[in-house]
Amino acid sequence: MCGIVGYIGPKQAQDFLLEGLATLEYRGYDSTGMVVIGEQGPRLVRSVGRVESVKRDLEGDPLVGSYGIGHTRWATHGAPLERNAHPHPDTNREFFVVHNGIIENYQVIKADLQKNGVQFISDTDTEVIPHLIAAEYRRLGNVTEAFLSAVQQLHGAFSIVMVSTFAPDTLFAARLSSPLVIGIGDGESFIASDPTPIMEHTKKVIFLNDFEAAVITPSEHVIINLKDSSTIERLPQVLDYDPDVAVLGDYPHFMLKEIEEAPQTVRSALLGRLRTEQNLVKLGGLDLVEEQLRYIDRIVIVSCGTSYYASMVGEYLIEEIAGIPVEVQLASEFKYRNEPLSRSTAIIAVSQSGETADTIAALNKVAGYGVLRLGVVNAVGSTIARMTDAGVYCHAGAEQSVASTKAFVAQVSVLALIALNLAKNASPLYEELIKELDNLPAKIEKILAQKQEIEALAKKYAHHRDFLFIGRRYLYPVALEGALKLKELSYIHAEGYAGGEMKHGPLAMIDENFPTLALALDGELFEKTISNIQEIKARGGPVLAICNTTEQLEGIADDVLVIPRTIEQLQPILAAIPLQLFSYYAAIELGRNVDRPRNLAKSVTVE
Repeated sequence: MCGIVGYIGPKQAQDFLLEGLATLEYRGYDSTGMVVIGEQGPRLVRSVGRVESVKRDLEGDPLVGSYGIGHTRWATHGAPLERNAHPHPDTNREFFVVHNGIIENYQVIKADLQKNGVQFISDTDTEVIPHLIAAEYRRLGNVTEAFLSAVQQLHGAFSIVMVSTFAPDTLFAARLSSPLVIGIGDGESFIASDPTPIMEHTKKVIFLNDFEAAVITPSEHVIINLKDSSTIERLPQVLDYDPDVAVLGDYPHFMLKEIEEAPQTVRSALLGRLRTEQNLVKLGGLDLVEEQLRYIDRIVIVSCGTSYYASMVGEYLIEEIAGIPVEVQLASEFKYRNEPLSRSTAIIAVSQSGETADTIAALNKVAGYGVLRLGVVNAVGSTIARMTDAGVYCHAGAEQSVASTKAFVAQVSVLALIALNLAKNASPLYEELIKELDNLPAKIEKILAQKQEIEALAKKYAHHRDFLFIGRRYLYPVALEGALKLKELSYIHAEGYAGGEMKHGPLAMIDENFPTLALALDGELFEKTISNIQEIKARGGPVLAICNTTEQLEGIADDVLVIPRTIEQLQPILAAIPLQLFSYYAAIELGRNVDRPRNLAKSVTVE
């Protein structure tokens, strides 16, 4: 959560800070702020709301200086008020700090500082940091030593960037859990929560790891181990990045753009991996651990949110195709469970950003267990990508909308490839799956051509207060994901259920004001799904069915949407698209901010 940017070099810092914060708004957007230090000293501007509000404040009165930091906030401590916006200064406005994460011992530090006469203005945990650094500077007389000493006293999960009037040519940064990346330019340096705002200026980057700090000037950087204060040598790496991916273009919203990118998302996930002529799946990311994979007899997938629902589909795929028992666990729960894990167990961490705090914590939990740790992530160079033994990138490109869409499609595609790779052509479904995966992009395009029909259905149902999604087998996780999308975007109360569970409680909620979206695609349980719809209709509930044919649904469902057929194992990829569009158009009908839903952020970097 929260977006951090920083710049030092020969140019005006304000330009990069505003541009970078706008790029990082998906990480948080309840308040925005920046500080630039110039010849006249520091100038701080903060505002409630999105980056545009700060930009308006600076029209005709820009921040002048080539050194500064900025922040866009997702609230953890304190309401979205100007006094709670970052950067936070110390009393004398000599140290300014931006922060992502949570300082767990801030109340103890705050009480000690108050005893020494420090007065606090905000309701945040962050404000203790600049005051603590200022106190350490008075004690030590050196900015770097003061910064390091202060950071070493903090407990929690955080990333911090600081500027000081006592060091006008230096950025100071520290990381414990929340991501930070340094950009190495030509006589200039950048820092940000992820590479996105940096990539248009330089593709040479250095990722900070946990328990590391950095002292950065325009021409050099020093990385310091926070545990023992030793210096770490790390060469920059060059990232490949297409800036056009993060550009809205002619689309009204990033979400619609990203939904319409689904055909290419599937193609990119399969490219070079799915070899239809040879009936072969080749995953280079797993080659290094091929011998270990031979002895795996259990897989645990850990993930959160949309990635969790994609993982549930992956569970079904791996068990059915590769014959390996799979468990899917919420990463936030896995960390706190005590369960036996043998060395023949593999952990797969699934995360769009590769920076999800709960999923990182789950991986850290098993670091000393000797188990194989694999990653399915979208963000190249992310923390999970770097801390796992091996993995497979999704190659979905940047996702700017907070509600994840193409990441779900990419993750299910990759998990299908992993299932096929583990099966080694032993499954009777092997050849059919390879062939049908190759056909999916064209079928997604046919669904996207039905946008107007989906929009009309969304407008019809958008004004209901409650909504139910049902599916069975491979479509049950899709029902959960469909409900999540609708509640994220439209703020309609929505629940996902396995169709067979309706008679075990949920039917009590059904009446004429509680519609159901039923995933009634062809498959082994199609007839049972029809029975579930009949149960709902018998209680007066409106039904919108997504199906492959209207046969058996005429006179039962109030509305139907027909989508192309595919084999049951790949239905989640196709079924997700109309659910995403339905949620998008429902949110538009209700006047919601679809790219930036309230109270949410894209990259969840706090527990």
